[in-house]
Amino acid sequence: MKKVESPKDPQITTLESLYKHLQLAIEVEHFTIPPYLCALYSIKDDGRNRVAAELIQSVVMEEMLHMTLASNILLAVGGRPDLHHSNFIPTYPEHMPHSDKKFKVSLEKFSKSAIKTFMKIEKPETSKAKPEAHKYHTIAQFYDAVLEGLEYLCFTLGPDKVFTGKKHHQITNKYYYGGGGRVIPVIDLKSAMHAVEEIKEQGEGHIAGKSIYDGDHKYGQPREVAHYYRFNEILEGQFYAPRDKPKKKPSGETFKVHWNSVYRMRKNPKAGDYDPGSPIREKMDEFNRSYTKLLALLDKSFSGHPSALLEAVQLMYSLKYKAVALMKIPSGKGNTTVGPSFEFLPEST
Repeated sequence: MKKVESPKDPQITTLESLYKHLQLAIEVEHFTIPPYLCALYSIKDDGRNRVAAELIQSVVMEEMLHMTLASNILLAVGGRPDLHHSNFIPTYPEHMPHSDKKFKVSLEKFSKSAIKTFMKIEKPETSKAKPEAHKYHTIAQFYDAVLEGLEYLCFTLGPDKVFTGKKHHQITNKYYYGGGGRVIPVIDLKSAMHAVEEIKEQGEGHIAGKSIYDGDHKYGQPREVAHYYRFNEILEGQFYAPRDKPKKKPSGETFKVHWNSVYRMRKNPKAGDYDPGSPIREKMDEFNRSYTKLLALLDKSFSGHPSALLEAVQLMYSLKYKAVALMKIPSGKGNTTVGPSFEFLPEST
């Protein structure tokens, strides 16, 4: 590995700050999953929106990968990911964690407005964008600041003082499946850089502002566009062609998007809107307990028991059936249905 150089004016200059920002990275990646799942689960299983559903599903699985990669980096530097507490699950509608607060994200059905919000989340950074550890404009700029902090600490403290985590705590491909890309075990600055590159490329493109593709072809995987462009494909009802450019509309094969072939999920549902013991409340509590259990399994997998990740991924798949059941129940508010609320609810409550 080439000699580490100290970046100019890094915003992360202590190990404690690095731990904090890597925990925030995990929270940012998790933040996207409930909104994406609500849009996905609200699509009726009639085959009319098969393409859109597959595109959203692929993004969700890669957001799980991003959570895993951010956790691997935190584990590598001697930190401990913390996913099982009441503040980890946001109360939607909410701003992106630690962002510039330019927009809020809601739990809502599949719609043009939801997809446009998802594109704001995955917005690529510009070529001249600066790293931003605080009040970031794009997720990529936040990760750039994390990388600068890693480089600075390796330069000032030495790599051996920074990468102090236990290697057997790392998540590997043995424990993860689904989606594009690959899990990267992090043991040093070089592998940490690769992990961050994977997160950024899948979200915004292989080269910021210059490529629509996610770079996973380097792993021998099919060539796919990054998340931002997958959502734009849904919005436009058209795939990108191989030679299409980031600032141009897609010009490939078209597909139909049936925006009305969805369950009319009520925006930002809350379990507290229904009386304890009522049938709807019981179903919402059941979903929330399962989702909280999922976070507990993820927390366990990132604390020295990586095999728990396999069970966590399986549980995430099973949550679909509970969520869709809620999507079919009239909410009592107009012509909307209930939908999942993604609230923290341990099994003991």
